[in-house]
Amino acid sequence: MLQETRLHRIRALLNTQHQVSTERIINELGVSRETARRDIITLEAQGFARRVHGGVVAPESQPEPPLQVRRNAQAREKRAIAAAAVQHLQPGQTLFLDAGTTTTLLAEALRSMSGLTIITNSLQAALALSAAEEHESLNNQVMLLGGVMMAGAQQTRGEITVGEIYRYRADIALLSPVGIDAESGASSFHPHEAAIARAMVQQASRTFLLADHSKLGVVSRTVYAPVGDIDLLICDGGAAKTGALDALQQALPQVQVV
Repeated sequence: MLQETRLHRIRALLNTQHQVSTERIINELGVSRETARRDIITLEAQGFARRVHGGVVAPESQPEPPLQVRRNAQAREKRAIAAAAVQHLQPGQTLFLDAGTTTTLLAEALRSMSGLTIITNSLQAALALSAAEEHESLNNQVMLLGGVMMAGAQQTRGEITVGEIYRYRADIALLSPVGIDAESGASSFHPHEAAIARAMVQQASRTFLLADHSKLGVVSRTVYAPVGDIDLLICDGGAAKTGALDALQQALPQVQVV
């Protein structure tokens, strides 16, 4: 087995397990202890892993910035991405929206459409979609998923939320990941957010990712959708990690740059 293939497989294990023992590397890859040791050293030098006693761990992922900071970051690019996403939608469709700043902007843009059913765990998205006077009728049916609320988080989460998602089928899941990488796929920092996104992907016929350039080539702590589950990536053409956009264009069936 080529070293490049071995390194990719070890990285894949780290993305899901976050810690891999030397013994597991030896057994799963069928290599000697010396080869495993050299591969671990190489991954650490590349910044993809950190050596510990008995194996290797993923480098520390950085949590997302506070919500208000994320709202203001790349706001112009996010609005352009949201506007582009609307062009792929049709009346009569059922949509999942997760709780991201870009999907909240998409919710605002969806008010110009009618005949949609929109299922979301985002309070901000639900409020944007239902913004009207009491005597007015909404253009779309809006369904807010139940679940647990946490301080500062304007979303529902937990087992109740995930369980409710599995009650529905959607035409499209529109998700805003923390990171999207050509090898690892879409990821989130918080496991509870990843669990919701993963359920939406599984219950939707197609998955669209909305990601500004700062998220391209990024692998966060919890992967929820491999590249094979992603049908469309809509992003902007700003400066991303070197080669990240090119790699994603090669890996995904469709990438739209706005």
